[in-house]
Order: sequence, then structure tokens, then C-alpha cells
Amino acid sequence: MDAVQEPLGLMAEETLDPPDWADVQALSHQVIDDAVDYLRDIRDRPVWREMPADVREVFAAPLPRSQAPLDAVYREVSRTVMSYPMGNIHPRFWSWYMGSSNFTGALGDFLAAIQGSNLGGGNHAAGLMDSQVVNWSKEMLGFPASAGGTLVSGGSMANIIGLTVARNTKAGIDVREHGVAAIEKPLRFYGSDQIHSCHRKAMEALGLGNRALRRIATDAGLRIDIAALRAAIAEDRAAGFKPACIIGTAGTVNTGAIDDLQALAKLAHEEDLWFHVDGCIGALIAIAPENSHRVAGIKWADSVALDPHKWLHAPFEVGCALVRDAIAHRRTFAVTPEYLESTPRGLASGEWLHDYGLQTSRGFRALKVWMALKQHGVEKFGRLIDQNIAQAFYLAGLIEAEPLLELAILPTINIVCFRYQPGLAGEALKALNTEIMLRLQEQGAAALSDTTVHGEHWLRVAITNHRTRREDIDLLVRETVRLGREIAAEGAASS
Repeated sequence: MDAVQEPLGLMAEETLDPPDWADVQALSHQVIDDAVDYLRDIRDRPVWREMPADVREVFAAPLPRSQAPLDAVYREVSRTVMSYPMGNIHPRFWSWYMGSSNFTGALGDFLAAIQGSNLGGGNHAAGLMDSQVVNWSKEMLGFPASAGGTLVSGGSMANIIGLTVARNTKAGIDVREHGVAAIEKPLRFYGSDQIHSCHRKAMEALGLGNRALRRIATDAGLRIDIAALRAAIAEDRAAGFKPACIIGTAGTVNTGAIDDLQALAKLAHEEDLWFHVDGCIGALIAIAPENSHRVAGIKWADSVALDPHKWLHAPFEVGCALVRDAIAHRRTFAVTPEYLESTPRGLASGEWLHDYGLQTSRGFRALKVWMALKQHGVEKFGRLIDQNIAQAFYLAGLIEAEPLLELAILPTINIVCFRYQPGLAGEALKALNTEIMLRLQEQGAAALSDTTVHGEHWLRVAITNHRTRREDIDLLVRETVRLGREIAAEGAASS
């Protein structure tokens, strides 16, 4: 028989692997050395700085068509991306509520990418580790081992997972088959007027609409008013709606207020409602020895959203949704196409983790959490939470002791709202404090945000950083007062 003749013009086979692994190995050592220096010297750099025009232009460059040396690619990343970060790993970043990462977790992310597993499911080590981290999350919050759970991208998706199970469980029909239009009585969900915006997105994504979420008034401490909630549930039932779910907040974004979770759990049980807790801010206070009492009742929730990339300081991104009824959890999402059927042995004999959420392709998020917990132990993470809360109370004390500063409300946990107050009001006061906030950012001293509390404008400090020290808080107060005086003097000089 004649040999099979190769077609003319057959192209040589290619790969993305390097032709010389030794060169890559040398560069990789340099990258690790630079990374260690980057974190070690974090205090020597500004929290944030504006990018110059030539750096911005890099991100408008056209699609690369040909090869470039890897060391040149790395030099460009170092000059641009690494030199102009958001700043959230810096000890004086307090703008938004996010963790400050950790080196061990970064190594975990690197190794997860090298191993390259898809966590949609299957019989392999990464899948077992994913389930183990979910089980550890249950243990941290006091959930039963029989509960369900899944790792997701972050808090917004974790909340959507829990609320989707709530909708399907309380709808009274097979929503997956017939859709929300077939629900006999419109569903109603309840949360405080301080609830995170992701819950509105959830209502819209679930086909219920924003009006399905009733915002209940809060008390002086900005916690949901239980009596007002009870009245709203009765009112909706009388009007022909079907109350379905109470959303308790374990730490509001504005002030860190924590709803009375025990009272909400009791009310949900009495009214036969699903009880979901948005714990993206404060669920993990459950592991903090001095403050765990603040989230008592979270273990009675039907579902909880939490964020390991906040107070477990995992590199972005990783959230977690826990659902008490594992059968209801799986029933809400599981689909088994013929190409993903289980087998009695081999690769497809493992659990299909995509049955517990919306993603079929899932990244290996667990390793960075697992490695950091193994290295440091959960008790240290609990102490760090207590440390941040103590730092917030320390800041509140400094504010109360400074005549030119005003505290919005006593902190509940680790969020402090305050402002510089030289005797102004209204828009003039807001403009002054906004300028203080912007100058703090621009000079690289500290990054704050601002918000509205009880209808008034305040600066907001969210201390969720294992690198923050009391000396950083002292600096914040000094600089705020200095800038306030400086800006006020500029205004007087120009008038």
C-alpha cells in the first residue's frame, strides 16, 4: 500500500509553550522577587495616583498581531498595571469594602492557573478542594454539614444564588418549567432601606422586578424596623401578594449596621418566609472571638452570602453562597445534558459542581482560600476582624476628641462615617468634605469614599485591611484637619 502523502503546504505545528524553558524560569524568578518587593514596600508608595497620559495611551493600543519577547511584555505590565493600582491592598485604603489580599493567596491563584482545572465538576483534586472550602465556610458560620453551598465570583452573585433558591422554593409552581409569569400571586421580598444595590439587580434578573423588593424603614441605628416589617408583610398578604423572603443584612455598606438576625429568623419562621442573610460585609464576624455575638442568628438563615475576598483577604475574586436545604439548592440549578452525564468510574464519576449555580465553566477559586487558611488558621483571621473593628472604634474616639470633626453615628463594626465641620451646612459643607476626600486620594495619603447617612453627606472609612495600623488612623485624622483648614483658607482668600 502506498504511504499516505502529506498535503502540500502543511504548516508546522505550534504551541504556546516557550522554546526555551530556562529563559521563562529565570524571568519567573524575577517576577516573584518583584512581587515580594511590591508587598514588602507597600507603605513606601502612595495609596493611589493618577495615570499620566503616556500610560493611558498604552491601553488604547491596537490588537497585537505578532510576537514580542516575554520579558518586554512583563516590563510593560510592570510600568503600567503594577505601577497604577486601585490601591486596595495599601494599609490606608478605606474607600470601599474589600479585602487587602495576601501573598499566600496570590501563590494559590498562580498555582490554580498553572494546574488549569475547570471546576464545573468531575473526579479530580481541585473539585474536592472546592467542596472542602464550602464545608469550611459552613463550619465558620455554624451551618449544618448537610447544607448546600457553592463558590462564586463575589457577593452579588452569592446573593443571587440564595434569592433564586428562595424564589423557586416559595413560588408555589415549577418556575424553571413555567416561568415567573405563571406564579399565581406576585412574590414579595423584604429588606431594609439600607440594603445593597445588588438585591435590586437580583429582583430584576429573577424576573420579579424592582417593585417586588419592599424597602423597610430603619431605626436610629439604621437596622431594619421589625414592627414595620411585620406590618408590611400583613399589608401585602391582604393586598393579594405572596410574601416570600426576608433579607437580613449582616453589615450594611453605608455604616456597617447589623439587623437583628435572631428576630428576623423568628419572624420568618412564624410567617413561613425564606430567611436570607446578606453577609458580604459581616458574616465572617462569626469567627471573631470578641465580636461574634453581633451576628448571632446567622446560623438560622435559609441561605447566606459571604465574601472570602473581604475578611479572609483572598485575592479577587471569590464569594460563597450557602443554602441550608441542599436538595432545594441543587433542584434550582441542576441540568444534566447527555455530554455531562455521570459515570460509575473515571473522570466523570465526581460531583458536578455546576449543578449549584449558573456557571458551567468555573475557575479554581478554592486554592487561594484553602492555602491561606491552612497557613494562618481560622483563629488568626478572627483576630484580624476584631483588630479592624477595634481600629474603627479608635478612629471614632479620635473624631469625637477633635472639635473640627463630627461623627455621623457610633460605629457598629468597622465602618466610620464622619466629616470636617467648621460651621458650614448644606452644599458648602458637602463641597468642602468632597474636596478633602479628593485631595487625600490625589496626594496618595489615604483613600476614602463618601455616602449619605440620615439624609446628609459624610466621608466614609471602611477598615477591612490586615495591614492597617493605628498610626495610619492617626495620620488620617491629622491630614483631614490640615486639609480642611487649608481648603477653608483658600475659600476665604478667593471670596
